[in-house]
Amino acid sequence: MRNRFFNIFLASLFVSAILFLGILVYALFRQFSFSTLQKPLNYSEILFAVKITIITATISSLIAVILAIPLAYVLSRNSFPLKSLVNSILYLPLVVSPIALGSMLLIFFNTGAGRFIEHNILRVVFEVPGIIFAQFIVIVGLAVSLIKSVFDYIDADYEAIARTLGADRAHTFFCNLLPAAKKGIISAFLLVWARAVGEFGATVTLAGATPMKTETLPVAIYLSFASADVGSAIVLILISILMGIAVLFLVHLIYAKNNKPVI
Repeated sequence: MRNRFFNIFLASLFVSAILFLGILVYALFRQFSFSTLQKPLNYSEILFAVKITIITATISSLIAVILAIPLAYVLSRNSFPLKSLVNSILYLPLVVSPIALGSMLLIFFNTGAGRFIEHNILRVVFEVPGIIFAQFIVIVGLAVSLIKSVFDYIDADYEAIARTLGADRAHTFFCNLLPAAKKGIISAFLLVWARAVGEFGATVTLAGATPMKTETLPVAIYLSFASADVGSAIVLILISILMGIAVLFLVHLIYAKNNKPVI
C-alpha cells in the first residue's frame, strides 16, 4: 500500500511538472500571436543577437575549458597545502552574483593595469570583448567543477600503470587521461556553453546593453521587454529554449553512447 501511494505521488509530481511547463509554453505562443499583430518583428536585431551570442559563448567557453583542464587535473590528482582555499576561490563564480562578478571586472578595468589593457591592448568595457570577459568569469568555475568530476571518475591506477611502463607524467596526461576523459570534457563544454549563452548580469554590467553591438540573447530579451516589443522578446525566449534543449539532447546522447555518466 505504501509503495502504491509513493508511486502515485511520484507520477502526480511528474505530470504536474510537465503540465506546468506546457502551460508556460502555451502562454508564450498565445501572447506571441497577439503581439505580432500589434508590432512587426525586428528580424535583423534578432539575428544579430543570436549571432553575437553564439560567437561570444563559443570563444569564452573554449577559453574556460582549456584553462579548466589543467586546473581540474591538479585539483583531482594532487594534495597540497590550502587546497580547500584554492577550491573555494576557483568555485567562487558559482555562488557569487553575476552582477557582482561583472562589477569586479568593471572596477578592475578602472585600475592602472585595466586602463593599460584598454588603451594599449584591447577595448573591453562596453565592447564585444567585454561580453567574452563577462561570460568567462561566470563560467570558469563551472568548467573546473565539471571537468574535475570527470577526472575524479577516471581511476588514477591507469595513470600509475602507464608511469610504471616508462611514460612520463606529461605523456600519461595527454595520451592516457585526456582520451579517456574526452566525452566528459565535451559534455562539460556543452553545459558551460549553455551557461554562457544565458549569461546576463555580468554581461550587461561590463559590456552594457547597446542594441546591435553588445546585444546578446538575454540582453535582447531585456531590451525587447523594455521597449514593449513583446513579440521579439518571445521569439528570443523560444530560441533560447531551443538552444538549451539542443545542448541537453547532445549531452544525453553522449551519455547514451558512453553508457555511463559523463560528468
